[in-house]
Amino acid sequence: MPIDPDALLATVLSDVPVSYAERDAMLYALGVGLGSDPLDPRELPYVFEQRGLRIVPSMASMLIPDTIVAGTGCDLSQMLHRSQTLELFRPLLPSGKLLANQRVVAVADRGGDRGGEIEIETELRRADDDTVVCLLGSRLLMRGDGGFGGSPPAARARQTMPDRDVDLVCDLKTRPDQALLFRLSGDLNPLHADPRVAAAAGFSRPVLHGRCTYGIACHAILRTVCDYDYTLISGLDVRFSSPVYPGEVITTDMWQERNIVWFRCRVKARGVVVIDDGKCTLFA
Repeated sequence: MPIDPDALLATVLSDVPVSYAERDAMLYALGVGLGSDPLDPRELPYVFEQRGLRIVPSMASMLIPDTIVAGTGCDLSQMLHRSQTLELFRPLLPSGKLLANQRVVAVADRGGDRGGEIEIETELRRADDDTVVCLLGSRLLMRGDGGFGGSPPAARARQTMPDRDVDLVCDLKTRPDQALLFRLSGDLNPLHADPRVAAAAGFSRPVLHGRCTYGIACHAILRTVCDYDYTLISGLDVRFSSPVYPGEVITTDMWQERNIVWFRCRVKARGVVVIDDGKCTLFA
């Protein structure tokens, strides 16, 4: 069944229940590399509840319901993230019950052999008092579903990165089984686990989830800029530019200007940028 852009743009979901527990927060933190040194007193509170559990801000990206995408008829095994934005109005709690409002804000056709794009906006609110926690924007590339006759993608403004040497650099090594661990946080796309599915999609082996790379970038900023104080981060926007293979080292280059941290993530071993136009906003 091809993408129906008119039906998608008319779909609005309201008050979809979303819940997560402390165990989910710890599993997510492990999935983006925290706790790799179990003796690091700064990382332990993210993976051990008896130290006053902390939560990685980028986990908000895993709390987005997949109802709209799952109902498109698209080949989800070919889906990749193109970009992710996050605006936090208050820090996430270590566990919670939320309500999600969700809508498709754009659908674009890149052509028969280049796929389609779906852009989704999600608002998350606390179920107990209706307080808005965050807004998220996700742009998805449906690699196997182009040529449905829709409009091409609109031109997008690019972030202007600082024109100077980087201020800070952080190298974080991923595990060979990183995707298998991260998928337990909710993204079960076989592209990230099954070598046969990855090969059919044109990859030499399963690739890391875009949202895992996103979380690793957040981890790098937590470590290098925030001294692991998660309450400092109020926004995290990225454009995914190339996939990561589990086991690779991700280098995050950062430029800080007041409460903005501009960043770019690279895999130096292959000479590729995997996240570009990164912008982390800190609470002033």
